[in-house]
Amino acid sequence: MKIREKLERKVALRALAYGMLALSAACAQQGEETDTAADPLPSWNEGPAKASITAFVAAVTDPNGPGYVEPAERIAVFDNDGTLWAEQPLYFQLLFALDRVRAMADEHHEWQAQQPFKAILEDDREALGAMSEHDIVEIVMATHAGITTDEFSRHVSDWLATTRHPRFDQSFTNMAYQPMLELLDYLRANEFKTFIVSGGGIDFMRAFTEQVYGIPPEQVVGSSGLTKFELRDGVPVLVKLPEIEFVDDKAGKPVGVNRFIGRRPIAAFGNSDGDLQMLQYTAGGDGPRLMALVHHDDAEREWAYDRESSIGRLDTALAEARERNWTVISMKSDWRRIFPFE
Repeated sequence: MKIREKLERKVALRALAYGMLALSAACAQQGEETDTAADPLPSWNEGPAKASITAFVAAVTDPNGPGYVEPAERIAVFDNDGTLWAEQPLYFQLLFALDRVRAMADEHHEWQAQQPFKAILEDDREALGAMSEHDIVEIVMATHAGITTDEFSRHVSDWLATTRHPRFDQSFTNMAYQPMLELLDYLRANEFKTFIVSGGGIDFMRAFTEQVYGIPPEQVVGSSGLTKFELRDGVPVLVKLPEIEFVDDKAGKPVGVNRFIGRRPIAAFGNSDGDLQMLQYTAGGDGPRLMALVHHDDAEREWAYDRESSIGRLDTALAEARERNWTVISMKSDWRRIFPFE
């Protein structure tokens, strides 16, 4: 009898031990899941950049703190190319325009002998690499004008749905940066209103920003051409004209912010010298401010470029950011993950 009691007691103790181990493992797993759920920026490594963002948000949303900002004033502005999605090997809108030249070539036989269109149709890489700003404007005007805004939006949507990035073989909308998508959600969860303020074409961006970033078209500020109202077969439309109306780049960015948003931002994010004036304008306000630059320094997972680049050149703005203690976000060090498909 004593032997049987000892065996039963031994079995009971072993079962209790296993139960305690299982409970401990479950609690640990639950703790990990809770930590992950509690972290609004899981694709960001712990470090100064992430800390500066979360500290800023905590300061402006604490109603009992000295840095509290009313929700109506919580305006955050973002450049698009190189800040919210990639911009290499060429700006995506320019790649779209080049493809539009090829698609429209049968309607424009004169392009076979006319530069810069000839270089595009012949895939002359040397000539394409030497294109001037005037050439780019000519290409954009030729491919973006003469159609209605609705037709243009359909062209952009179709192109985004069918074209792949030359390096990553992903759709261009999948080239958005996962850490920045999380940042947009994090800010909106804290009653920020998020705007895009970009040198890219406003009609081009409005075709995808709500789907990709959760930013509706009325919160997109960009470069624009003139449009005119027409009745086509009795249908009221807006027709895009081959004339530039507004360039939303460099000093044009704070002008665009004032014209289309009407409030000075308290947070601004960019990646190039073209964003410097927007960050300066943001910094010039009262109270807590967050100015941040995305630094492309990861050649393995994305690209590494800054001061010498012809695309997304980051020189003067980088020097000022370091001098004024703005946040510089290192892709290599601060981002655990860059793209959603990783």
